[in-house]
Amino acid sequence: MINPRKIFETINMISSENLDIRTITLGISLRDCAHPDIDELSRRIYDKITRTGRDLVKTGEDIERDYGIPIINKRISVTPISIVSESSHGDNFEIARAMDRAAAELGVNFIGGYTALVHKGYTKGDKNLIESIPQVLTQTRHVCASVNVATTRAGINMDAVARMGQIIKQTSQMARDGNSIACTRLVVFANAPEDNPFMAGSFHGIGEPENVINVGVSGPGVVQSALKKLEPNADFSQISETIKKTAFKITRMGQLVATEASKRLGIPFGVVDISLAPTPAIGDSVAFILEEMGLEKCGAHGTTAALALLNDAVKKGGVMASSHVGGLSGAFIPVCEDTGMIEAVRCGALSLDKLEAMTCVCSVGLDMIPVPGDTPDYTIAAIIADEAAVGVSNNKTTAVRIIPVYGKKEGEVVEFGGLLGRGFIMPVNKFSSSAFIKRGGRIPAPIHSLRN
Repeated sequence: MINPRKIFETINMISSENLDIRTITLGISLRDCAHPDIDELSRRIYDKITRTGRDLVKTGEDIERDYGIPIINKRISVTPISIVSESSHGDNFEIARAMDRAAAELGVNFIGGYTALVHKGYTKGDKNLIESIPQVLTQTRHVCASVNVATTRAGINMDAVARMGQIIKQTSQMARDGNSIACTRLVVFANAPEDNPFMAGSFHGIGEPENVINVGVSGPGVVQSALKKLEPNADFSQISETIKKTAFKITRMGQLVATEASKRLGIPFGVVDISLAPTPAIGDSVAFILEEMGLEKCGAHGTTAALALLNDAVKKGGVMASSHVGGLSGAFIPVCEDTGMIEAVRCGALSLDKLEAMTCVCSVGLDMIPVPGDTPDYTIAAIIADEAAVGVSNNKTTAVRIIPVYGKKEGEVVEFGGLLGRGFIMPVNKFSSSAFIKRGGRIPAPIHSLRN
């Protein structure tokens, strides 16, 4: 049992160190909504989402008030729509529009699950969904899309990788009047988790129950503050121990909110995702944590080792605080959402190549990366392929959320606003990967995937 008195110290972190619950995400199965008529399917989806999620926002607000814990986002994830719509005839955009209307009515920030799982190949439903992504993301406000193109057991579907490079470019061009912001709601995965509460990659996996509550915590500022209190000559064992203890406290707060939301909504508790998710707020940066360990700037040599220590210590502390840790869990490194990362890019300390190296040891991948609008689709596809290879080879989740910002050049500034922040357009390698991407087919699974 969790006693709220045990988290008084954590509550103090809220007022001065940007600690919050980043999201309560309600997962909803839509498998019983399937129908051959797309209009009927859309109606069923709208009805089920609004019926199941009607108390989500109010419950989150009540918990905020009762415990004094900020809950920044209330979100919904649903069964991958490519599965639900497989037997339907009509325009998938009608489903997305129903999802968007439901999200608006309920007052949630985002709804995830406009998703296809194509790591081993396409079905007709997968193709229909993927082809509709540019229209969906540019003509809705709340819908988030994701596509899983690789797993350790299946390898990398390079046909899907190539197509996603084109889809991202199309989305960028269709959203050109808004700094291509629609691309921020699209993630390409390797080894996508089924219980991730964070957007834009959240969906309600096929192994999940009818409904579930998953919670995502945050707290980079809290970890940085804890490290500041150490002696300047503290060694890495002391640093690791401090991060573990801090992650424990953060996770206990997440566990409290998750169990309370579960009880009030009458919906099973799923997982706490213990990811350190930064924001543009000053003092809420993963990069600043790494710099607190002794790096002049995030991106300097030693950054990958520092991030590996941080990610490991966060997980060790988190799993002691909750029996059900899931999702991504660790440290996020989104460039545009992290003040320290933004500054590191501005001064030239952090490059796309260094970020790729960092993804080998962190929780997700290349996240919120703005690149020149004229970046070719095959270059974007090659970046996705590289990141998928990191995930497949290391048996971990990796992802790419890249934004080719229409009309912007290397070094220019792009403003997205809110939690999405701002960023400097990052250079990409100018040498062509076109012939590589055109080969298509599937990169086979690594030998260590044969574990039966």
